[in-house]
Formats: sequence, structure tokens, C-alpha cells
Amino acid sequence: MLLGCIADDFTGATDLAGTIARAGLTVVQVNGVPEAGLQVDPADAVVVALKSRTIEASAAVAQSLAAASWLSARGAQRIYFKVCSTFDSTPAGNIGPVADALCEALGARLNIVTPAYPRNARTVYQGHLFVGEALLSDTGMRTHPLTPMTDSNLVRVLGAQTRQPVGLLPHAVIAQGLATVAARLAALAEAGVRHVIADAIDDAQLELLGAALAPHWLATGGSGLAAGMAVALQSQANAAGAASIDWPRGPGVILAGSCSTATLAQIERVQDAMPQLQLDPVALARDGAAVAAALDWAKARLGERPLLIYASAAPEKVAAAQALLGRERAAQVVEDALRAIAVGLAAAGVRRFVVAGGETSGAVVEALGVRALAIGPEIAPGVPWTRAADGRPYALALKSGNFGGPDFFTRAFEVAP
Repeated sequence: MLLGCIADDFTGATDLAGTIARAGLTVVQVNGVPEAGLQVDPADAVVVALKSRTIEASAAVAQSLAAASWLSARGAQRIYFKVCSTFDSTPAGNIGPVADALCEALGARLNIVTPAYPRNARTVYQGHLFVGEALLSDTGMRTHPLTPMTDSNLVRVLGAQTRQPVGLLPHAVIAQGLATVAARLAALAEAGVRHVIADAIDDAQLELLGAALAPHWLATGGSGLAAGMAVALQSQANAAGAASIDWPRGPGVILAGSCSTATLAQIERVQDAMPQLQLDPVALARDGAAVAAALDWAKARLGERPLLIYASAAPEKVAAAQALLGRERAAQVVEDALRAIAVGLAAAGVRRFVVAGGETSGAVVEALGVRALAIGPEIAPGVPWTRAADGRPYALALKSGNFGGPDFFTRAFEVAP
């Protein structure tokens, strides 16, 4: 196995798997911490999808270490820790604590870190994360309900989460080429710096970073850096090609829990295109029959057109629900409801699920019991269709809240295999 990957949410995992596959490596995705005896088909890369981005840091560390151990036992030559391209985290973690633990467990003297992903307009310059032309802190991520990102300086953001020194590999050094970059990284490691934020403004720089990474180092970032590593590993790829995928047919449903600006725009675009139902966290918390009512609504409308069931809402409405229920409770009731709805719809014959939001995607995949995924055609950068690869009859498109254009929901079913 050339590359073993640990993703901190399910949409990030499918984004990563699709990106690596596009670079020419064969990929298998495993959902959840793998059991010791779990066997998967041979592949150049294996992605373990966790749901660890916003859980307690100690639990995120434990899950990540278990995944790393499983990957290492199966011969992973390099370990990659996949985080969101908007570096979603808080001063308590979980990026820093997990990266520290992985470095220690793997004996990695250096961890190269960059969430840059130019395909989705994420770039890093002078250690600052940009989304398009805007600093991260000037985007909708500033008001994210779980991980508000109010600082774009990644050296500061990561420095608040780790016990280890954090350094910077700036654009001026990267522009001088591979030899200069490799020398600077070696010097930083020798000086005792453990985590290095790397600038990257285009794919060429990510490929250069991928080539500069020593096998015994850890790498952390979005899908962009992993793509650079995959390009560097192409000449070593030797696993058999992916088998043809038998895609399921049947009704389709969109389940959205993300409150990102992109997802809200996608919901707005399909207001007149499909039946839809909005879930209210306060009503879900107070009415034990609300989920059953939502299922009855959906079952009565299953047919050729997809359905949209969403809890996504504007920041002020999210804040109002959090004020009444508390931040964690408001998120949990939505997650539990969408989990139960997914199970009920699967029992009613739904076979194609489009899921918006990392936490929501994790909940749905777990609820459906899907343990492994085969990667299919791409809907939008970072969002492929996937097929359950464990005998279950489901096709899933797991979308990070921030990904996809305004027409994503309609496009998903236009390109559905």
C-alpha cells in the first residue's frame, strides 16, 4: 500500500478517495475504525473515513491511532491525515492533538501541513488560508455553528492546538524548486520544528511538496496535498485496476444538514424543482413523532423525482435554535433525525442518497451500515458518486457543505450512473 489515509469526516474521505483515483492510483475507502480482521481488496491507497472532526479530542486521537495502526499493519508506506480544506477546528483541536499523536506513534520528525486545494479555490499564502480572493476569516466559515474560523493565520491556528513548535514553508522558498524545499524541510526538522504550514497557490506547488515528502514524515491537509503525493507515487502504482461497479437503481433522496453558504444556495436553487421538507431542530427536540411524520411525508412522495429533506438554515436561525437547546443538543437532534430518516427511507426502497455536510454524511453512512465504498464518477470537484462495496445496495454522494456549485443537487442526479 503506497498511501494510507485517515480522514476526519466522511465527505472529506470521499473527496480524498476521488482525488487520489483521479491521479491514477487505485483506491478503497473504509468507513469507521476498521476491525482488526477487516480485509479489503488490494489497492495503491486506502482511505479510512472517521467521524472525528468535532468529537472530544481524546476520542479523535484514539480513533486516529487505531486507524493508523490498521493501515501500518497492512503495509502503508506513508500516512496522510486528511482534514477539511477550511481547516475546521477550535483551539482545543482536533487537528493539533491528532497530528501530535500520529507523529509520536509513527516516529515522524516532521508533519507537513497545508489545506490548499486550488480546484476548490483554497490556497495558502504566507501561512494564511484564502477561499477565492477572501481570507478564510472573511467567509461564511466565520459563523460555522461547530468550528467558527475567525483567524486565517494557520501558524497561529495550529499553534493553539499543539504542544509542538509550528513553522512556515513560505512561497518564496517553494518557488525556488524541489532541492531548496527539501533542504529547508530537513533544516526545520533538525531545528526541532514538528509541524510546518506550507504555502501552496497552485497544483504545481502541491505536486512539488508531494515529491519533497520523505516516506517517514507525516502529511496533513486537504485533498490537494494528497493529490500531489499521488502524482509523485504514480510510477510505483501496481495494484489491479478497480473492478466495474454495478450501480443500484431506484428512488433518490437528498439529506442536508450543512448550514454552509454553499449548501443554502443549493437548496435555494431547487425550491421549485423537487418536493422538499425542512426540519426544525426545536420541533425535533420537543416532538417525539416529528421523525415519523417526516418519513410519512417522504414515503408518500417517492417516485421519479428526488426528494429534499433538510435541516440547513441561515446563521440567525441556527443561533436561535442553539440558544434554546444548546449548541451540542441542537446539532445532535438534527443528526439523529437524519440518521433515522435515512434508515426508514432505505427500508422503503430508496437506493440513491445525496448527503450534504460532513457530520450528516457520517451519520447516514453509519446508520446504513456501509463499511466500504467504491469510487465512481465525479459530480463536482471533490464529490464523487460512490457505491457501497460491502454488498449493500446503495449509491451515495457525500458532499462537504462548502463544495459544489448552486446546481449541485440537480447535477448529482443528471450524472448519476
